[in-house]
Amino acid sequence: MALPRKIDVHHHVFPQFFSEAMHRAGGDPAKGFTNIKWSPEQTLEVMASQNADFAMLSLSAPGATVLKDLESSRALARQTNEYIHSLRKSQPSKFGFMAHLPDALADPEGTLAEIAHAFDVLHADGTILFTRYGKENTYLGNAVFEPIWKALDERKAAVLVHPTALVDTRLINPALIQPAIDYPHETARAAFDMIINGVKRRYPNVRVILPHAGGTLPVLVDRVAGLIPPAFGDKVPTSEEIIEDAKSFYFDLALSGSANVLDGFLRWAPMDRVLYGSDYPYVSAALGGKFVDGLDEYEMEEGIRRRIYRENAMAMWPRLRDVLGKD
Repeated sequence: MALPRKIDVHHHVFPQFFSEAMHRAGGDPAKGFTNIKWSPEQTLEVMASQNADFAMLSLSAPGATVLKDLESSRALARQTNEYIHSLRKSQPSKFGFMAHLPDALADPEGTLAEIAHAFDVLHADGTILFTRYGKENTYLGNAVFEPIWKALDERKAAVLVHPTALVDTRLINPALIQPAIDYPHETARAAFDMIINGVKRRYPNVRVILPHAGGTLPVLVDRVAGLIPPAFGDKVPTSEEIIEDAKSFYFDLALSGSANVLDGFLRWAPMDRVLYGSDYPYVSAALGGKFVDGLDEYEMEEGIRRRIYRENAMAMWPRLRDVLGKD
């Protein structure tokens, strides 16, 4: 039986204007990706090789935050949104549009303005937020982000929470770049910060996607639920609420197509909240293909595979049924 066609919810652009902006700013703070070559044509080729017929396009970290001047950051976010919007307009049956925002901590006014422009004018399919912002450990559960969550909740936004560089960018080993070992835990930090500070419950209309099978969240959730409530009492959610909120996220499977990840994750995660993702071009076509092959070859019920590859994304974005059809 042929495998279902995929909808890729975690697929990045890397336009020349962003490459130049990052170079002017001194490069990737995470010291992970410095020489990425990308074009829309390459994206279409990779999609075809991975049996994906649609991709939600986004700009990854550090994005517009790489520019510390607020006006420059705003301009880069706007340029990115107009660019991805144009790609969607040119090939609406292939591309979706996840909006990009300025520095949400340093420039809340600009961020709210860009949310309004992206969703209300350009009709973005969703947006991307980074796990933290600024020079300190200001994660997405922090109260300073409440106006942003409110604006996204009002629009019932889909939000891909993407890991970014840690505050301390020093590497313990030159070969152990942050995207390889730190990003999964960075995702968990942001998710637990949102849970403990009640963001998930105050803004239930925001559909938050955690990449890479939720990072280390599924591995740590029982530990957090067991240790935190007894120590902090009614200042934090109960153990049951922590577990419930953890399972209320959506999860993509970028870089997660291996049995040692899938065995535990698919037993834990709700099957209506698991999505396909590739992480191209930050993951090369060759390496990404290995993870895709692992996922394609992993034994699962056909109905579950269809939900992960396609149907859950169509439920999140009903307009895709008109664009792609029901099959």
